[in-house]
Amino acid sequence: MRHALPQIALCALTACGGNPKPMETPKDQLVHRLFTYAEQGKIAYGHQDDLAYGHAWCVSDWENDPLERSDVKAVTGQYPVVIGFDLGGIELADSCNLDGVPFGLIRKAAKAHVERGGMVTFSWHPRNPLTGGDAWDISSDEVVRSVLPGGEKVQEFRTWLQRAADFIESIGEPVVFRPWHENVGSWFWWGGKLCSAQEYQELYRQTWIYFTRERGLKDILWCYSPNGNCPPQEYMSRYPGDEFVDILGVDTYEYVGEGSLEEASARYTEELKSALTYLTALSAEHHKLMCLSETGLEGLPDPTWWTATLEPAIRDFSISYVLTWRNAHDKPGHFYAAWEGFENAADMKAFSELDNIDFLTY
Repeated sequence: MRHALPQIALCALTACGGNPKPMETPKDQLVHRLFTYAEQGKIAYGHQDDLAYGHAWCVSDWENDPLERSDVKAVTGQYPVVIGFDLGGIELADSCNLDGVPFGLIRKAAKAHVERGGMVTFSWHPRNPLTGGDAWDISSDEVVRSVLPGGEKVQEFRTWLQRAADFIESIGEPVVFRPWHENVGSWFWWGGKLCSAQEYQELYRQTWIYFTRERGLKDILWCYSPNGNCPPQEYMSRYPGDEFVDILGVDTYEYVGEGSLEEASARYTEELKSALTYLTALSAEHHKLMCLSETGLEGLPDPTWWTATLEPAIRDFSISYVLTWRNAHDKPGHFYAAWEGFENAADMKAFSELDNIDFLTY
């Protein structure tokens, strides 16, 4: 049985007495759309970097490219509803992000996708401001402290926030922003063992305050998305507060490791259902939307992963969307969606045709 949809306590959704209110802002409209997916028992499908590159191709002349190519569309005949992009590198004013995608291409693709009726979400893997390393450089536990008020990198970090805000503002469309994700784990410099809960909360709040209050960027939905293999008390241990969050997300992947596919599928299903169960309770308690912000099985070795593992694991939960990770054009085995010619593509096609899963027809 599908879990009951939480009553989202955002003024954009309902007036007193439950009567719909006019959708006054672009953010209101996006909130309402995500709420409607969950209310109708549907889950929108999303894919990272979908228009920028695929398993065996990459946009080169992005200024003249119509950006119509998509591995997902080649397999299913439809685009993903949600496309994710990453801002890693914007903080240094780089021309391309950490995966080599030009920011001009990301801007154009985001705008094109919204014009087609889609939605866009941004993650951010910024460099380590204290050591100069990447987002995965966890050699120091002083990094978060260094960018907070009084820290030695606070001015530099403010410039980083400015550049990220400038870019999102240039999109000119409402977006979902998911900074400082997978924060309970300790593989990023803002992770669980690298800063205190209070320091993490302040990092998230300072980011929100700069974007929302100082820059006036009101059409951003803020997503809080820890890694999923943690109990609910850990999930909320670094929660910045209801004022700063619109969507509760979770990042949960299937890993095969040295075991069998069957064991990996069972483990993933158990972890995902556990996370979505407590996320349902938390979303009701805090009056938030919810999503599966990252997931997937690298290389898709399971021929029925979409219809026999993913969909059964999420069907009973009121998540607005699910996003699988990217199809790297320069790493043959690093893909999370089917592509034209892939031997197990038929199952993703079948997944796209399920009544409770929504893709974007254009």
